[in-house]
Amino acid sequence: MGRKHQRYKLLLDENFLPRSRLPLLNKRYDIKHIKNDFKEVGLTDPQVYGFAVKEKRIIITFNDKDFFNIASKSNKSGVIGISTNMTSDHIDKKIAAFLRKSTPREVYGKFVYISEETGI
Repeated sequence: MGRKHQRYKLLLDENFLPRSRLPLLNKRYDIKHIKNDFKEVGLTDPQVYGFAVKEKRIIITFNDKDFFNIASKSNKSGVIGISTNMTSDHIDKKIAAFLRKSTPREVYGKFVYISEETGI
């Protein structure tokens, strides 16, 4: 019997691509952009993390170094850091592939880094 598909809630960081450039993720998940959808601008990284915890959303960001140390503070959120040298198409496919094969235990309270070299 196959594993049940998780419907993760995702939060794109302020500096991240607009969600319109991520068609697979838009189709499969509840994805929102902190700036474009929630109208939150200029938040510090801890504030973005607190917002994600409150909303029970997984943060997707290019700003991996600042989120690395706070990603494990709550099991109601997680952080996916993305390499800046990937196309939006690769970003979309790699995040979708990672989430499709991951359990909530592998995502929430964790920091995951995805790059061109990531074997996802």
